[in-house]
Amino acid sequence: MFGHFQSSQLRLEVDAPASRIRESLTVPSHLQRWLFPQQISGDIPLVAGVSFTSTIGPITIAHQVKISQANALVCLLSQGIDGYHEWYWGEGWVQSRLEGISLLPLNLGQTWNLLRLVQHLRSIK
Repeated sequence: MFGHFQSSQLRLEVDAPASRIRESLTVPSHLQRWLFPQQISGDIPLVAGVSFTSTIGPITIAHQVKISQANALVCLLSQGIDGYHEWYWGEGWVQSRLEGISLLPLNLGQTWNLLRLVQHLRSIK
């Protein structure tokens, strides 16, 4: 893989219950709403063992769900990013940790995605 190792961890307070956060992170139709313009393949709930891809422009990122629990989602990443993405959440907060090798600016993308998630959670009260 080309690129360099990057690591980013962000935690935000959100005005949403843990159940709504979980739905927004594990149901592809909900993911699609706030990840735009990134496109998600398929509409299978994200449970352990599921694989899917996301694309943004010409870049494809393969995801393999390793852990899907009531308050956590962990995916191994390959292709556009070689690494992993962890999500943890609870009542009123969400945390994202992203590590990998990529040419993409991971911190910028992660910040953008978290802000879009917060905006989405506000819109579905």
